[in-house]
Amino acid sequence: MNALREFLRQSRMGRWALVLALLLVLVALTAPWIAPSDPTALSLRTRLEAPNAAHWMGTDELGRDILSRVLFGARVSIFVGFSVVFSAGLIGLAMGAWAGYCGGWLDRLLNIVLINAFLSFPGILLAIALAAFLGPGIGRVIFALIVTGWAGYARLARAQVLQAKETEYVLAARSLGASPARILLRHLFPNILPPVLVQATLGMAGAILAESTLSFLGVGVLAPMPSWGAMLNDGRSHLFDAPHLVLFPALAVMLAVLTFNLLGDALRDWLDPRMRSYLMVASLTR
Repeated sequence: MNALREFLRQSRMGRWALVLALLLVLVALTAPWIAPSDPTALSLRTRLEAPNAAHWMGTDELGRDILSRVLFGARVSIFVGFSVVFSAGLIGLAMGAWAGYCGGWLDRLLNIVLINAFLSFPGILLAIALAAFLGPGIGRVIFALIVTGWAGYARLARAQVLQAKETEYVLAARSLGASPARILLRHLFPNILPPVLVQATLGMAGAILAESTLSFLGVGVLAPMPSWGAMLNDGRSHLFDAPHLVLFPALAVMLAVLTFNLLGDALRDWLDPRMRSYLMVASLTR
């Protein structure tokens, strides 16, 4: 908690990024109560209306309120992002840390065969192929993004464990007879979590963008569930006569991705000792 207070006090960018991230999560959680109308309700009489007092972001080609759909789209993006980051991070952290600690044939198998094989493919193309093969649906999107995302966490965890397992406290625990599982859980994991946390924050932005991409291509979230990517796809044909159909979902995607990227950059700067010293000096001179 003290470290969090220091981070928020000394990193202005981290402060604003965290506020925006919490605001996005709050919007996603409270969307059913703050949305002005049902995001799936059709009203052909009011189709393609420009932003006005009744519909702050206008309506789409079926008369659905865009503001309500953007708010409910935040639920989909945040849920997919957290699910992918948590699951892929947990799988990658476990496999990478175990491979790095054990070494030998297990490390060669996991690192050269599995991790390098997955990292050799462009992640978004592999996700598109998996989503197209499995079919649309939020559960299938999450699975496709987990399959394509765990290798990055595994590579990072392996590198951190390889560096940390030769330190004095690990050697001392090993000499006292601690089991590999205990060393990993009690000594190594807490010390390798900071860079993994930075990777997870940046991965959150990547997962939101990937989900929007899959939904835009028609292999993501199923209609009528609101999704920012699907809204962009629906608004393509009205780009010139009703640009608000594309503008507001695009701004939502940009804001969410930018927020988590800025938060990840701020955390990375804070965890760098040299940059932390600079931030501390800068905060004292303000």
